[in-house]
Amino acid sequence: MVVALWPPAIFLAQAPQASTSARPAIELKLDTGKEIYDAACIGCHGPGGRGQPQTTLGFEPPSTFPDFSDCNGSTPERAFDWKATIHEGGRARGFSEIMPSFAEALTIEQIDMVAKYLRTLCADPSWPLGELNLPRALMTEKAFPENETVLTMAANANGAGAFSSTLIYEQRFGVKNQFEISAPVNFSEQGTGDWSGGIGDLVLGVKRVLAHSSRTGSILSVQGEVSAPTGNSEKGLGSGVTTFETFGAFGQILPHLSFFQVQAGAELPTDTEMAPRAVFWRTTVGRTFTQHQDFGRSWTPMVEILADRDLETGAATNWDVVPEMQITLNKRQHIRVSVGIRKPINNTDGRSTQVLAYALWDWFDGGLREGW
Repeated sequence: MVVALWPPAIFLAQAPQASTSARPAIELKLDTGKEIYDAACIGCHGPGGRGQPQTTLGFEPPSTFPDFSDCNGSTPERAFDWKATIHEGGRARGFSEIMPSFAEALTIEQIDMVAKYLRTLCADPSWPLGELNLPRALMTEKAFPENETVLTMAANANGAGAFSSTLIYEQRFGVKNQFEISAPVNFSEQGTGDWSGGIGDLVLGVKRVLAHSSRTGSILSVQGEVSAPTGNSEKGLGSGVTTFETFGAFGQILPHLSFFQVQAGAELPTDTEMAPRAVFWRTTVGRTFTQHQDFGRSWTPMVEILADRDLETGAATNWDVVPEMQITLNKRQHIRVSVGIRKPINNTDGRSTQVLAYALWDWFDGGLREGW
């Protein structure tokens, strides 16, 4: 969300007075976030962050002009992004040029106080805050409910040829819920050396946040999915059986922009003669690095450890490691890409090393062509 502040009161207080005897100097208290907001931001954003009418503004507001009291619009954003927009101005973050930079008018500490005050304008604490929206890993599902479209890709680097691409659409609804649909397209090399391709198994899922805490920096969710056998299993394009999947996802913020995420669950096919029941566990550890005083582009290296095991007598647990890197592409940082390698640690016979990647569009923050 754009943060468009206007500083007439601050600049008026700092301007030289023509005659100190003609009128007293204006004294502003800037000791709290609300006091700074009332001095520098209320002219555009209005009391309570709801915005001023256009007749008061005197200019045409941008289409992304926010209402900070709207929990649905404000809580998914990170206070970090608000601070970056206040410090750098709208242009530097891919928003309207109407929003000026406050780098010279306010200190970092004052900007931090304003951002904390803006957080209080949503009066409903049941909404998970954007700080808990940790970077998306290649394999480990995160706990935060999202509004995203993601295109994932995976290709075998050795062994039998195989390539898959999945388009994932995620939409948040209500305070703590998310709907998800995944449509895969798979290609596999047949024994004759020829390739076949087509639609894989479609997946529908619903996520629900069970608990979250900004104080501890943690969030816990559960998700249920059903995979329909829409792919041709004879050609290696699907499982050939309806499968239910359930899992829990947990995210934890660590110091210095570090974090870890855990996902654990089970795959439960309706016909175990066609596909075995299985359990899986995934965990991710990463840290985000930023440029330009923490307000610019970000890089997030991560490492995932994956484990899965069929629930059959004599089955072994497969372990994989996935080093990867996520990078923000545009100024608004709602377009991101990630690339990694999935490497089997054990039971390598028949299990190929894979090259993994995704392109992510957080469409809640703007269109594909916005924010560059």
